[in-house]
Amino acid sequence: MLPLVWAADNPAEILRVYNGLYLREEVQMEGLVRNVGSFARFLEAMSFSHGSVLNLSNVSRDCQVSRKTVEGYLEILEDLLLGFRLPVFAKRAKRELATHPKFYYFDAGVFRANRPSGPLDAPQEIDGLALEGLVAQHLRAWCDYSAGNHQLHYWQTRSQVEVDFVVYGDSGIYAVEVKNSTQVRSDDLRALKNFAEDYPQSQRYLVYRGKERFKRDDVLCLPAEEFLLGLRPGEFQP
Repeated sequence: MLPLVWAADNPAEILRVYNGLYLREEVQMEGLVRNVGSFARFLEAMSFSHGSVLNLSNVSRDCQVSRKTVEGYLEILEDLLLGFRLPVFAKRAKRELATHPKFYYFDAGVFRANRPSGPLDAPQEIDGLALEGLVAQHLRAWCDYSAGNHQLHYWQTRSQVEVDFVVYGDSGIYAVEVKNSTQVRSDDLRALKNFAEDYPQSQRYLVYRGKERFKRDDVLCLPAEEFLLGLRPGEFQP
């Protein structure tokens, strides 16, 4: 279905219809929720949690339903394979870390279809979250289709130093930071440097929207397209 969206004349409209079909056919007709309107508000509220540490109390307040209801909605979302939670990487942790998972819609287009935008929304912020979600999609697929046992995580300290993705498994530890920019600044590498202090054996990557491939401070910086197209089942060598 999603390749058809990519090739369509109006992909945004197709994604909007796709959302409607899921609400009507999968949720309403199957009787998965009592109030489809509340579930629709939940889908929108979760779009603001895409790529962020999940706070169900905030989502509950935004949806105007109980936290218990939100927990049930989230389980439905995951059962329908529309979203997933990303746990914190805490193997042999050397410092205090965050405890709550992050959330992502399973597809960057579905995230955009659910995320409202207006005068107070910066397009670059939404674009950045979409890019991060796209990388998450590819890394999950790599974990699923590669030999051996690999899991996808994120890493965040209590002081809010965060690495977007950590792949941990039989072949090694890979830390990936995603930046929605065409240039790489020294500060963009700070979280990966912190991660390297705790896990010096890790391989570290920064994915950005520029066009050059280079290495800086032992971090391989790659254009997003090159990184995504270079991920093949097997060895982690973008």
